[in-house]
Amino acid sequence: MMLIMTIENNHDLSKLKIIGRIVFETLLLMKRRMEIGMTTLELDAIGAKNLEKYGARSAPILMYDFPGHTCISINEEAAHGIPSEKVIQPGDVVNIDVSAELDGYFGDTGGTFLVPPMDPKIQYLCRSTRKALHQAMDIAKTGARVNRIGASIDRTARRHGFVTLKDLGSHGIGKSLHEDPHFIANFYDRNDHRVLSEGQVITIEPFLSTGSEQTTTEDDGWTLTTGTGNFSAQYEHTMVITKGKPIILTAL
Repeated sequence: MMLIMTIENNHDLSKLKIIGRIVFETLLLMKRRMEIGMTTLELDAIGAKNLEKYGARSAPILMYDFPGHTCISINEEAAHGIPSEKVIQPGDVVNIDVSAELDGYFGDTGGTFLVPPMDPKIQYLCRSTRKALHQAMDIAKTGARVNRIGASIDRTARRHGFVTLKDLGSHGIGKSLHEDPHFIANFYDRNDHRVLSEGQVITIEPFLSTGSEQTTTEDDGWTLTTGTGNFSAQYEHTMVITKGKPIILTAL
C-alpha cells in the first residue's frame, strides 16, 4: 500500500519547505555552473556537494541505489540519465532532476536547460513546458480530480504543436520519494477517479516532446530515451494542495 503524505502541522510544512529549498537551490546552482566541455559527472559533483553542505541525502541513491546524486539527461534522453564522462557540447539540451531527503522529508525538482547556440524550436518547447506546468498547478486544488492535471498538460502541449510522454508523469511525495498518487499521467486518463485532498503533497512535472510519446530504457537499466532526433523538456515543482493555489515548496 502506497503512503500518502498529508501536511498535519507546521512542523511538516517547515521541514518540507527546507528540503524543497535545498533541492531547488541545487538545481539552480547546477544550471549556473554548467558549461561547455564539462562532463555530466562533474556537473553531478557540484550538485552532490551542495546537498552535502546541508546534510541532505540524494533520493535516487537512498531509494533506488541510482549511480549518481542527480539525474542528468541530454538531448534524446528524457529522464534518469546517469552522470558520466559524457561531455556537454554546444547546442545540447540538458535536463537536470534533483531530489533529496533531509530529516525524513523529501523534495523533488527539475528543469531543462539549453546550451548555446539555442534552437528556437527547442526554446519554444521549453517555454511551452513551463506554461504547461503553471497551468496544471492552477487547477491542482482540494477536491480536483487528479486526471485534470494530465488533461491540462496534454491540452497545453497540443495547443503548442507538441505531444506528451505517456509513460512519464508526476507523483505524490513527502516522507518517501514516491507516494500515492504514485503516477499522475501527462494526459487525460478517464479511468483515474482519484481526488486531491487538502494538505496533500505532490509533484507536477509535465514532459512535452517534439514527436515521441514513449520512452525506451537503455542497456544501462536507467536512462530513458525518446529516439534519435527527438527532444523533450521537463520542469518540476513539489507542492502542497490547498483550497486555492498550491504552496510551492521548491522555491527560494
